[in-house]
Amino acid sequence: MKIAASYQVFVCLVLCTQLVFGQYQPTSTIESYLDISLTTAERDSLLNNLQGYYQNYKALHQHRLPNSVPMSMVFDPVPVGYTFESTQKAVDWGLPAKVSLPENKEDLAFFPVYKLAVLIKQKKISAVELTQLYLNRLKKYSDTLQCTVTILEELALAQAKKADEEIAKGKYRGPLHGIPYGVKDLLAVANAKTTWGAEPFENQEINETAFVVKKLEEAGAVLVAKLSLGALAMGDIWFGGVTKNPWNLKQGSSGSSAGSASATVAGLVGFAIGSETLGSIVSPSTRCGASGLRPSYGMVSRQGAMALSYSMDKLGPICRSSLDAAIVLHAIKGKDENDRSTQEVAFNYAAKTDIKKLKVGYLKSAFDAQYANKENDAKALAVIKSLGMNPTAVELPQSLPIGSLLIMLSAEAAASFDELTRTNQDDSLTNQRRNAWPNLFRAARFIPAVEYINASRVRWELIQALHETFKNYDVIICPSFGGSQLLVTNLTGNPCAVMPNGFNKDGSPTSISFIGKLYGDANVARLAHAYQEATEWEEMQPPLFNTK
Repeated sequence: MKIAASYQVFVCLVLCTQLVFGQYQPTSTIESYLDISLTTAERDSLLNNLQGYYQNYKALHQHRLPNSVPMSMVFDPVPVGYTFESTQKAVDWGLPAKVSLPENKEDLAFFPVYKLAVLIKQKKISAVELTQLYLNRLKKYSDTLQCTVTILEELALAQAKKADEEIAKGKYRGPLHGIPYGVKDLLAVANAKTTWGAEPFENQEINETAFVVKKLEEAGAVLVAKLSLGALAMGDIWFGGVTKNPWNLKQGSSGSSAGSASATVAGLVGFAIGSETLGSIVSPSTRCGASGLRPSYGMVSRQGAMALSYSMDKLGPICRSSLDAAIVLHAIKGKDENDRSTQEVAFNYAAKTDIKKLKVGYLKSAFDAQYANKENDAKALAVIKSLGMNPTAVELPQSLPIGSLLIMLSAEAAASFDELTRTNQDDSLTNQRRNAWPNLFRAARFIPAVEYINASRVRWELIQALHETFKNYDVIICPSFGGSQLLVTNLTGNPCAVMPNGFNKDGSPTSISFIGKLYGDANVARLAHAYQEATEWEEMQPPLFNTK
């Protein structure tokens, strides 16, 4: 009887252990799964507690938790004894004094933001003209790329008209004033659908506007579109299809900021906002040849954004150049009382920074490995050396069980979409592969709270260890997917700039990544811009969408 009752309480664990061990065994298998050993008397004493827990779970399930409700615990990535710059100084972008209009105005679609800004400020092009250009391209190419969820034409033209009126009156807001952009459709915009790329939310409207969108409106930017994302922020598969790589339409654009990267590189928007939990800015930027900037955790508020992992989600720019990304990050950063993870952090970018004074390292073991992009990465490292720096070999912390910390992301993601799983609405998602969200959400319900908490303690150790590494470096250069750096820096909250560094044998872009100290985003962005000034990769245009 006790074993039968225990079976009822452990019904979920039993299903999991059947998957793990092949056949259910009432006591030893469950204990093996939990990595504990109990006596018969201990099992007997345990039962009442488990039945109590089960009732608690049922009571919690009866209380609806919207995705917007955060955890009461706030992840703090700041290492012990670390102080960061909080006084914002005047920013020197080093913008060109003069930019000429191209003979064919359609070519403006591929101009970087920092050049468009000069043209708009000097009234050589109006915000309305530029907005209409991008709207036309969105209408022409969105279906081909499957990159756009909603075109916001009425809103965009109204914002563009307002920008022109303000500029005419001498009220210039800065380099984003009048620049059309798009946002990943996990950001809420009032009076527009916010679909999260997923069938259950295809008609969802959230009656608020995300902090980031408000900040960009304050900067005078013009919102033209909500862009596709892989369903619930995974991959490039959404209810509208598979978002395409502009360089190769037979290939998806990767994810989950799939539409943000695809639309930007194809010249459908001036820039875009993406998000990253574990590679969702780095991966599509790599695939499409964009310049992405994943900011330090806490730089940018996530209010109004779909929550996936409360302690790992980050919002950041995806652009055509690293300087563009820096300009956008400066506009969207800031403390927000509605996102308690945010910090009052300075972003003191200075065009006159002597990059030779930056302490630069390179991730030796990753560069030494045999991998697909080895040749292009070696050339990128050579470019850095040609700029007068001498990167020294460095390694990231390796002694900790870093891969095991992924259970934190899994548990948090499953909590974010708990109701979706329990109501079986997850069955309506297009992607039902074994490693897709529906199955991962189900599996994550079997992660014990004790293991989640202990993983967070190991994560604390990782933060301190990486802090020790960065005491000797401002920026570390690494292959974008080399070693464990992508996982490590997403867990610790350190910033990363990713930018194109060539093409592979199939003609698709490749990338290199620069990672930095926590809240050292400005140095990362400055070195990335210096690299791009010495190369030409960010200027390349996908032939199917260019204007030549």
